[in-house]
Amino acid sequence: MKKHLSELLARRPELTACAAEIKSVYAILAACFRRGGRVYLCGNGGSAADCEHWAGELLKGFYSKRPARRADGRPLPAELRGLQGGLPAIPLTGFLSLRTAFANDVDPALEYAQLVWALGRPGDVLVGISTSGNARNVGLAARAAKLRRMTVVGLSGAHGGKLRGLAAPCIRVPAAQTHLIQELHLAIYHTLCLALEAKFFPTRR
Repeated sequence: MKKHLSELLARRPELTACAAEIKSVYAILAACFRRGGRVYLCGNGGSAADCEHWAGELLKGFYSKRPARRADGRPLPAELRGLQGGLPAIPLTGFLSLRTAFANDVDPALEYAQLVWALGRPGDVLVGISTSGNARNVGLAARAAKLRRMTVVGLSGAHGGKLRGLAAPCIRVPAAQTHLIQELHLAIYHTLCLALEAKFFPTRR
């Protein structure tokens, strides 16, 4: 992580104030994956797209080769040898039928919380992304995650909003405009993906 964080701060020195929180999130995610846990991501609008993007970089090869092998270490059958190792990251922004049905039948603000309640296990991690920190559905998902004894981490803007009190840590990037916050979020989660990949799939291209 040290190398990747140093490279991030060289490109984005304004994130130096967030360095401790970024390292902490890395440690939380790495520990979760190491013990066989899952990471769930939720957000709205551009942050929903970031959830999908972030998960995509973890579920397949990003920068390293990730040759998949059987549990006993043997190679896969020839027709499956294109498969890559992945880290279990699930964007809650999918599940279209569940979310729309629950929003229509119960409460749209609880759609992410319902998924957390149904899927989350003690020791799993919920990542909530909200540029304002005040997205109600993200906040309710965080509350549900805590009741499920999950760890909650957050990405927000400078103020942090209500997410600041629900996520530990909450990475509050030093920007106030939505598009600028999202640019910094992208740089952070790409760095986290690089560091996690280097840890779990160390073979380089």
